[in-house]
Amino acid sequence: MKKLSCILCLLVLGWILPLTSARGQDMNYTQYFSTPLYVNPAFTGINTGVRARFLFRDQWPSAPIAYKSYYFSADLGDRALPGAGGLGLVVESDNPGAGLINNLNAALTIGVRIPITGFLVAQVGIKAGIMQRQISYNDLVFTSSLDPRYGNIYQSGFTDFNASKRVVPDFGAGGLLQFSSSEGNITGNFGFAVDHIFKPDVSFLSVGSSQYPRKWTGHLDLVFSTGPGGAPNAINSSAVEPLKIDVGAIYMNQSNLNSLQFGLNLLKYNIYLGCWYKSTLTGVVNSSCAVVAGYKYNFYENMSIKFMYSYDIQVSGALQGTGGAHEISLILEFDKLSVFGGGGGGGSLPGGTGGSSRRYGGPMECPSFY
Repeated sequence: MKKLSCILCLLVLGWILPLTSARGQDMNYTQYFSTPLYVNPAFTGINTGVRARFLFRDQWPSAPIAYKSYYFSADLGDRALPGAGGLGLVVESDNPGAGLINNLNAALTIGVRIPITGFLVAQVGIKAGIMQRQISYNDLVFTSSLDPRYGNIYQSGFTDFNASKRVVPDFGAGGLLQFSSSEGNITGNFGFAVDHIFKPDVSFLSVGSSQYPRKWTGHLDLVFSTGPGGAPNAINSSAVEPLKIDVGAIYMNQSNLNSLQFGLNLLKYNIYLGCWYKSTLTGVVNSSCAVVAGYKYNFYENMSIKFMYSYDIQVSGALQGTGGAHEISLILEFDKLSVFGGGGGGGSLPGGTGGSSRRYGGPMECPSFY
């Protein structure tokens, strides 16, 4: 009986513990535009100043086990830095594997900026950090603890095969192109990134390995402006700023699992409204439609706070009835905050003339849509 219990324990652990690495994916945020450093480290310092981003995701709230994710990032864009890019920090936490596993990822990012023309800039970025996987064996029930009649009443004789915590180094890299029309009414970016380059071994057991699969990401965003605007973050500029439309798409591939998201967001009077379609492309196809709403408040010149909310409505697949997913993000922007003397000021957005000139530190320096 003891031998059978041990075998069953190994089988159960062998299925649960690698679940998020061998068969799963990294978190797929609906508001990928609110988590740019998570999507691609090349976004580090793409705009001058400092930005801090917070995001909370509550996935499948109707399911019996909560699946919550937390995201934080901050980056500094300063053209006086070597490489004229920026520095960033990313921290993320979630609890996959039916809530039995807790994940914590933390990394530093570096961006390098390469001006090509007055309307085209390349950025490359790298990410270096750690992945921590932790499991509580107290939350598991082993066969040696079970009584045929009364259930889980005995103390299990199971002992940890290894430590209940696994910490490994992790690396990622990416690149993107940022571009603008000569009039400045069309801007955008597209790029590619790879995460978990060396596929770190995150197995808790010494009897085998569980390599975390690489993730490949491709993304595209185009922002169309219906007319010239005033100062980018002036306190009273919302009435004169033109309608802006962001059309975007993101594709991710990880461990033979593919997903695609595309849609658009509108910005007018500092109010964001959007609709996005998300779908998996392999295996059991699950599709959802996400609605987005938000507000930007300029509490001081070149300083603002943005609040955004999105809700995923499951429209097809096996996940209908799980309650979709809620996301709440908060973004703090300090566009002209300078640490090394190269943040903000000097230069203008291509196409800017007279009072509409936007001084942001060099070619393509302009405030982001988000």
